[in-house]
Amino acid sequence: MQLRAEEISSIIKKQIQTYERAALTTETGTVLSIGDGIARIYGLEGVMSGELLEFPGGLMGLALNLEADNVGAALFGESTHVKEGASVKRTSRIMEVPVGEALIGRVVNSLGMPVDGKGPIETPHRRRVEIKAPGILARQPVKEPLQTGIKAIDAMVPIGRGQRELIIGDRQTGKTAVALDTIINQKGQNVHCFYIAVGQKQSTVAAVLDKLTAHGAMEYTTIVVAGASESAPLQYIAPYTGVTMAEYFRDSGRHALCVYDDLSKQAVAYRQLSLLLRRPPGREAYPGDVFYIHSRLLERAARMADHLAVVPKGTTWDKLPEGTRVHIGEQGHDSAGEELKAKGDGFEIIKDPMSGGSLTALPIIETQAGDVSAYIPTNVISITDGQIFLEADLFFSGVRPAINVGISVSRVGGSAQIKAMRSVSGSLKLDLAQYREKAAFSQFASDLDQVTRNMLERGARLVEILKQGQYTPLPVEKQILIIYAGTKGYLDSLETSKLSDYEKQLYAFIESKHGEILENIRKKKALDKDTEESLKNALKEFGTAFGKSGSDKKSKKD
Repeated sequence: MQLRAEEISSIIKKQIQTYERAALTTETGTVLSIGDGIARIYGLEGVMSGELLEFPGGLMGLALNLEADNVGAALFGESTHVKEGASVKRTSRIMEVPVGEALIGRVVNSLGMPVDGKGPIETPHRRRVEIKAPGILARQPVKEPLQTGIKAIDAMVPIGRGQRELIIGDRQTGKTAVALDTIINQKGQNVHCFYIAVGQKQSTVAAVLDKLTAHGAMEYTTIVVAGASESAPLQYIAPYTGVTMAEYFRDSGRHALCVYDDLSKQAVAYRQLSLLLRRPPGREAYPGDVFYIHSRLLERAARMADHLAVVPKGTTWDKLPEGTRVHIGEQGHDSAGEELKAKGDGFEIIKDPMSGGSLTALPIIETQAGDVSAYIPTNVISITDGQIFLEADLFFSGVRPAINVGISVSRVGGSAQIKAMRSVSGSLKLDLAQYREKAAFSQFASDLDQVTRNMLERGARLVEILKQGQYTPLPVEKQILIIYAGTKGYLDSLETSKLSDYEKQLYAFIESKHGEILENIRKKKALDKDTEESLKNALKEFGTAFGKSGSDKKSKKD
């Protein structure tokens, strides 16, 4: 085979002409020191705060301290293979996590990577972990209830969609149980739930996963885990990862619920990070911005404003005529109504399907010996829209859930209740508060008047009917039945020991013989005169039947 010199030279010339010289520039730095999950890096002049950095072996880190001569970075993983003098690359990316439908039913870590052995999460959507909370105009007031299925909460400290309600108490008082019951009760309510476990034992998270799976709640729930064995940076970032995933549903016009279990451990992880980064310590050795880490997290919970438009009938939102006015929020409902009146027939009000979503937050804080005036508890109390205080003394005396009604509040109040619940539970909190006061007084008084005795007896019955087993959330219409019976005196003649049986049999009796009462409450969400009259008659009928069955059992025993 003969080689022709002209051909070879022409090929070389062509390649020289088409050659493009592109220089790939990557800013790199050098590890000065590393230890306790923190690296000090020299170089990286243009690095951004919160930027991801790539260490040898694919280990990722987060730039937190930007100083004159070095960068302090937190490492997301085991750093034994990273040595002093190792090269660190910028990624020019702020930390992101995967979001979307593919995360439903999965267990992921703080970086959004699956840890449940069900394969990779395939989703085209990613979001930054640190983003600004919605502004004032983007929100609307909380007015739609988020039913927890727990009688004491739905009646006295109601939670609304878009609210932030703190669950606070000592260890082993049932804080996680309240949160799990709330998640289980969202079945069929079109609420996507996120359980974020920070600093929990792996066995505890496994038990939570088993319970949620057994009750069919994993069909709409995602678990984000940063266990007790994980590094401080992963525990610190986990709540932000969870809320970012939940915001995807909020911003697509749907509803989400975030449970942070618990933020005390996140604050401890952040304190550890800050001290290792040599940031100046403040009260209880926490850094000065520990309030801000919780406020910027919880402010991302919101009820988003509705976007309305008045358009010719049959028009969809994606085909709005040019120049159409968009009405936003509470006032938007009024102005849209006025515009519709002015335009007359042939027009209708339509809503942007991506607006009006909500994200509800249930942060959990663990107190030491019931001290709610400590630094982190007072911080989170001041950020949230109310708190549910669980008391160890009540828990050990058999009142479960152990909610202290006097200290627990919901700043949203009755606007997060349906009318029927608002009408029956109006006097409940006051009655219980008076009962607690009189019960304390009666320990020292031997001679009590009849009014006080009646109050004490009714109070004891109200406490009894508010007791509830774990993992047994109740529909709101059934809660209304028993609370109505308690507040209107239908239980006054019964012994407290029989109230548990009374409650179970009442639900069965109403469902089988007076199902229309439950149906009316469910549909109308109010207790009108006819329904209330039917309920009174049904309670009288059942009271007679229950009294007879009780006396029959007694005579058989005799």
